[in-house]
Amino acid sequence: MTDDTADSSGSSRHDRIRRHPTPGARNSLAHWTSAKHPLRVAINYIFVWLARISPSLRLRRWCLRRIGVTVGTGVSWGLEATPDTFWPELITLEDHAIVGYDATLLCHEFLQDEYRTGEVVVGERAMIGAGAIVLPGVEIGADASVAANSLVTQDVPPGTTVAGVPARPMGGHSSDQSDGDDGAAGSE
Repeated sequence: MTDDTADSSGSSRHDRIRRHPTPGARNSLAHWTSAKHPLRVAINYIFVWLARISPSLRLRRWCLRRIGVTVGTGVSWGLEATPDTFWPELITLEDHAIVGYDATLLCHEFLQDEYRTGEVVVGERAMIGAGAIVLPGVEIGADASVAANSLVTQDVPPGTTVAGVPARPMGGHSSDQSDGDDGAAGSE
């Protein structure tokens, strides 16, 4: 699979990314206050900080919902995990998804001449391992697993386990993982 590989619907994460050109010679991050109101980002940051440090899963889910994240039933958000602070409303966490310790879900990329935004969808019962980073526009399918410290640059099909930088599919779903240690969210 390459970063440009299309999923079964015929679209890749790049097809779902919205591009926002920025004027002038300065890089797009220098224009961030035109992209999102600073007060909104500051409020988001406070709720992100609370969601990162709270020992309560219920409080973490409440904080995520306050900033616009779509949070399904039974979602587990790990300590120190970070949702996108600029566009958290582009994140969907479906029922019983797990986002592991210190994982990051990004919905934006600031580049030289433009910034890009894209939804991140974590499917039902999907797991994202500790320290993993998910890029904008990525969809992680139901029952999929992302190994710890992986960089997810493309969609993860349902039931698939991916690992690495960039994340690539691992072996089969049954016998290849018989030892139960696939490096995913570690919820055992």
